[in-house]
Amino acid sequence: MLRLKGPGARCWRSRSSRRGWWRVWSPVVRGAGADAARYYWRSTEHALVASTWDLDHHYVHRSVIPTLHFQPSLPRLPIPELEDSIKRYMAAQKPLLGDNEYRNTEKLAMTFKNGVGKELHKNLIELDKKNFHTSYITGPWLDMYLSSRDPIVLNFNPFITLKRDPQESYNNQLVRATNLTVSAIKFRNSLRSHILEPDIYYVNPEWSKSKAFKRFLSLLPTCMSWYGAYFAEAYPLDMSQYVHLFNSSRVPKQDKDELFSDPAARHLLVMRNGNFYVFDILDPIGNILHPYEIQAHLINILQDGETVAEYPLGYLTTENRNTWAAVREQLLQAGNEESMYKIDSAIFCLCLDSFIIQNSTHLSHCMLHGYGYNRWFDKSFSLIITGDGTAGINFEHSWGDGIAVLRFINEVYTDSTKHPAVTPRSTTAILCSTNVEKLEFHMNESIQSAVTVARQKFDKQIHKMTVKPLEFRKFGKKYLMQERMSPDAVFQLACQVAAYRHFGKMVPTYEACSTAGFKHGRTETIRPATIYTKQCAQAFIRDRKKYNAQELRKLIDSCSKYHRFLQMEAALGQGFDRHLFALRYLAESRGGPIPEFYQDPAYHYINHNILSTSTLSSPSVFLGGFGPVVPDGFGIGYNIYDYWLGCNITSYMEKDLDEFLFSLEGSLSDFFDVFEGRSLNTD
Repeated sequence: MLRLKGPGARCWRSRSSRRGWWRVWSPVVRGAGADAARYYWRSTEHALVASTWDLDHHYVHRSVIPTLHFQPSLPRLPIPELEDSIKRYMAAQKPLLGDNEYRNTEKLAMTFKNGVGKELHKNLIELDKKNFHTSYITGPWLDMYLSSRDPIVLNFNPFITLKRDPQESYNNQLVRATNLTVSAIKFRNSLRSHILEPDIYYVNPEWSKSKAFKRFLSLLPTCMSWYGAYFAEAYPLDMSQYVHLFNSSRVPKQDKDELFSDPAARHLLVMRNGNFYVFDILDPIGNILHPYEIQAHLINILQDGETVAEYPLGYLTTENRNTWAAVREQLLQAGNEESMYKIDSAIFCLCLDSFIIQNSTHLSHCMLHGYGYNRWFDKSFSLIITGDGTAGINFEHSWGDGIAVLRFINEVYTDSTKHPAVTPRSTTAILCSTNVEKLEFHMNESIQSAVTVARQKFDKQIHKMTVKPLEFRKFGKKYLMQERMSPDAVFQLACQVAAYRHFGKMVPTYEACSTAGFKHGRTETIRPATIYTKQCAQAFIRDRKKYNAQELRKLIDSCSKYHRFLQMEAALGQGFDRHLFALRYLAESRGGPIPEFYQDPAYHYINHNILSTSTLSSPSVFLGGFGPVVPDGFGIGYNIYDYWLGCNITSYMEKDLDEFLFSLEGSLSDFFDVFEGRSLNTD
């Protein structure tokens, strides 16, 4: 479907490697009117009918079950018992503290549990009952993100890179940008039309293939639909975050940012060398422009945007949030309201980079922060396509978590590779007239100076950042499953052993765990540094001569079992981090004194996460990553494949990172020797 813009037919020329022809678009008006006009083209050699771009091509699929069918009946995120949270908290502190520190922290925790904490917990439960539509953590967690004044690039925005298109010729930048953009809009249309398949975790994957089962679920009333799935061990997941996936931006404000959305906006934002372009990619009734017209618009942008903008405004999104908020006000006062609105309300941001990826380290730097000028980090997500067709997503984290973005990536990658909208043979097209708008900005000296300062800060910061990958090929998921080990637990244990070797002690560690099984769930924290991993780390590092392979295997087994237990608790909303965070947020919101429990140095230390870890497994993903959450720490994005495992680690300490990677690889090799029954090298 294409919109008819202006009188007369639109012509454009397409050349293939074998022949050239003129195609003439002629509108055929359907019952919906000119805005829903269908275009046909005719060739001198044979008729090429564009009517194949019909309604089926505007969606990634059509689900029998409505997208939000399970949302009303999802279970609510439970608030743990305060006594249980304190016990879990103290168990997590045990491997990190000395005896005297532990006794002091235990005393403060008991006083909190029996005093002010008890009252705060009671108030939290009462507040939760009044807000039945959401979860107790949703508001506080969102406020935590929006209130932070740190730059969001490096500190909050993660990235995920897609695998290359299996057909190498489709990795041409223009072809891939067009195909991924079309598939992204198809996903958006499916979501908005409520025909995107709901997120469901199937214990038995066969149920996911059963049309009869899905039909049965679709017929259940929404008030009980979740229970029908539950009885078949199918677990629907929360999809409330998807509302901010498209047409959304984080807007800087003094002291606390805001999320802005305009679902009615129909335009795409494209960035090229720091220049901004927009064009309507949907017609007024939601139909997607024909892919070849989208491609022609992108050609126009690529040809126009060869020169880097003199003052690229994208740098401002890398600034301290209060600084950026002040400059944004200047931009609005200078007469840039309409342009800023078009950026904020765009369906998403497509970043067309001019350079070619050199290696995986260069790729990580590109997707994590790029060169600053060709990014708008405030957008809910940006689709980045480099000069060689490498693709990735950088997303703003306040509105949602990795599960929603990963689902989007999986669908878009699959659709763009299995059902490409354009082919490499039609990459050279010249549109006779275009509806692409290049955004122009009025900038006074103060704004120009702010851009220059932001650029200098950004360049200085990214040069401090080191990113290095690790691929370990001796074993992967299948081998570990055969050994009856949790693959995630083994990798997390390897990180603990490596950290113990590097730092000489256990360090605070964060592993993200989704609580999307509950209404408006976000994440919970798994604490992989435990008394079990401490004992195991000491055995492998300090006392390796004292243990044989069988004894070390038992220690690994104990760590694996306990880690699975922690995973289960976190996924069921029974961790301690979010609960204690919500209680502190409640105390702060009431303006009273902060309880002494939260002023304990041990509480600050356990939340100074030296190791911040996260994994997102997907057949569509090549690698992902994020910045370290503390200056003296590591950001560890990892993936465990069938026959190997890999990680992508960021740090501001290059030498320490090299040493940590060496220790991590050594730990994994030691584990492999133990699994194979071989004695460890004690030299």
